[in-house]
Amino acid sequence: MKNLSKDWITEKYVDVEYKKYVLLAWLQDVERSFREVKLYPPLAELLDHYRMAKTLLGKKNELESLFPKRLSGFDAKRFMLRYENLLADERIMNEIGEIIDFSIPKFEEWLREGKHIYEFLEKEIRMEMIGIVPMHLQEGYLLLRSADHDTRVYSYAVKLFEDAGAAFRGLHTRFVSTFTNDILHSYDTIKLKLISDFPAMPNPAVYAAETSLEIPVEETFLPIAKRMMIREIAMSDRKE
Repeated sequence: MKNLSKDWITEKYVDVEYKKYVLLAWLQDVERSFREVKLYPPLAELLDHYRMAKTLLGKKNELESLFPKRLSGFDAKRFMLRYENLLADERIMNEIGEIIDFSIPKFEEWLREGKHIYEFLEKEIRMEMIGIVPMHLQEGYLLLRSADHDTRVYSYAVKLFEDAGAAFRGLHTRFVSTFTNDILHSYDTIKLKLISDFPAMPNPAVYAAETSLEIPVEETFLPIAKRMMIREIAMSDRKE
């Protein structure tokens, strides 16, 4: 799907009807992705744009710095170019307000739809730890098995990152291998194979996420499973 620029409200020129067209065209792509049960990246982008619109709504008086500037001359004494801010009058600010007022309910509508799909799918995914629970859960393997895909194996590592001064956990994954879904490749057998092939982790944490649904792996199954794993690991840490 096409991307909606982070600064779509203020970039290029401000025109209410044009901006509505840009937004609605992007939301059609979001709707198409949701119909195909592809939640990411559309759901995350919806949340980012919603937060940005809410921020702009509360700080419209600070929007002037977001506008492009036009070259107006040259300052010979300072040896630098002079620029003129293109924010012309109150009319532009009013149009920005109208664009924001139009966009926020649209974002909220599709966020609700995405959340509904997400919650339904999450209930259809079963997560379990394979074998004995090791002391170290910060890295290991994630196995994904669905109705229409063989078992996909990812290595994972828990990473800490900061956003607005708060610390959050994230899960970095890397595709490792695929195993056929048959009686020869049980979860325990796959775990033993991983230990044999990658002896640097002799007792890895191995999580398995399984669903009977046919859902896209990279756009939906993997992102949901990663969020479920983060919760599982956080709960285990609190129990210690």
